[in-house]
Amino acid sequence: MAKVLSMMPVPVRRALLGFSLLFPMFLGATACSVNPVSQRPELTLMTVEQEKKIGAEEAEKVEQQMGVLDDPALTDYLNVLGQRLVTESPRQDVTYHFYVADMPEPNAFALPGGYVYVSRGLLALVTSEDELAGVVGHEIGHVAARHTVQRVSKQGPFAVVFGIASGLTGIISPLVGNIIGGVGDLAQSLVFSPYSRSQESEADKIGQEMAANAGWDPEGLSVFLHTLGRQEALLSNGPRRPSFFDSHPATPDRVKNTGKHAKQLKRAAREPISASQQAFLARLDGMAVGQRAANGIVKEHTFSHPDLNLFMQFPDGWNVENTPTKVVSAPKDGQRAVVFHAVAEGDDPLDGMRALEKASKTKLETKTHPTKVNGLPAATARFAESNLTVDVTWIAYSGTVYQIAAFAPTREFQGAEQVFRQVAQSFRPLSAEERAAIREDRIRLVRAREGENVRAVAARSNTVWKPEQVAVANNLTDYEPLREGHVIKIAVSEPYEGKKK
Repeated sequence: MAKVLSMMPVPVRRALLGFSLLFPMFLGATACSVNPVSQRPELTLMTVEQEKKIGAEEAEKVEQQMGVLDDPALTDYLNVLGQRLVTESPRQDVTYHFYVADMPEPNAFALPGGYVYVSRGLLALVTSEDELAGVVGHEIGHVAARHTVQRVSKQGPFAVVFGIASGLTGIISPLVGNIIGGVGDLAQSLVFSPYSRSQESEADKIGQEMAANAGWDPEGLSVFLHTLGRQEALLSNGPRRPSFFDSHPATPDRVKNTGKHAKQLKRAAREPISASQQAFLARLDGMAVGQRAANGIVKEHTFSHPDLNLFMQFPDGWNVENTPTKVVSAPKDGQRAVVFHAVAEGDDPLDGMRALEKASKTKLETKTHPTKVNGLPAATARFAESNLTVDVTWIAYSGTVYQIAAFAPTREFQGAEQVFRQVAQSFRPLSAEERAAIREDRIRLVRAREGENVRAVAARSNTVWKPEQVAVANNLTDYEPLREGHVIKIAVSEPYEGKKK
């Protein structure tokens, strides 16, 4: 919810239907084209110009729904690295764009038209520029071979996705879509829809060849895939979160195959962008890992936002998902949900209803009722349909009108009403003590001392990572002796200083 002050409800024609509205546009574009990589003719439903248009629109959704990291130095570095790889790409008819996705999980993905993303969660696991070049080259390979376009052409319109409240997807109406700020999420479909094994293999080869031609060690991709495999194994007993392997399935021999292919490639004699491994790691120093306080912090079933100075509490046992535009909470069955986001600027809670009417392009007859929430001016309204009932609470606070929309199937709404009311009434400012207590984890660098191993470094460095995680993040083993001065990445819990003005 990092950009909550500037967010307004997404028009339902874009958010509810998403990409599927575009599909009729290119139904008539079915044609044979030559694949830039294979040089073979292929059937496609999308021209290059349509691919670019869709990519730009979906990139906007990624920024709104997932967020991109507001770190100009790191983003500029990724772009310089990516553009150097692009000069070796077999496809030059699109303009490539590179971003750091504000995503704590390790992932990388590409959208149609040349939009490439690497998550900060993935960067936390990278130990060299060669590895990063391999990952970025792999994603450029997917764009170059038009793999995403092939998936679109074969699958047709994507299904609407509503994250954790999936049980209610089928009964969302246009009005409700406007109330909750849209439920369509093509980006998730594109990001986490897996590639075929042959597509993965092709992208691996293209990426490694580009990396070698651009002056990086093509074995970097193999090294990083091995690290990712260790990370997956390390977290196998924890809660399941999205990862690189959701869209890039791991196969038992993938590391072996990329390692074998790397040995067949000749590396160009070019200087790396970072002068040394230490210089590369220095670029990651200070990067947040896990949740970023600037986006708000979810802790168990509570949500706190230090920059907006607000707090909310959701029911025990409900999942809570925080995105740049909204916070969604729902039980595991997904049959009820609460959606919280900013809808207007101002000090009148009825501006929330006015914003809804503007988005709906109609005058709504539903009555509103003035009330107070922890002393703050508020208003409520109920929207009842045959299948779904929604209670909406608007709260005016610090120049912004926030909306809490609680909804459930009409036949079950009465049983959920008290829980919904408690959620709305939990909205309040943070206390000074609560605000000061908010912390976030950041990458920091330490140097090994003579005779130390990873466990010794972890024990003295006050890292929040377990020794096993420190080992994986640095491509080391727990007990191997380290040379004096070896630079190690760790994660340290630090007080949140607040968003820079």
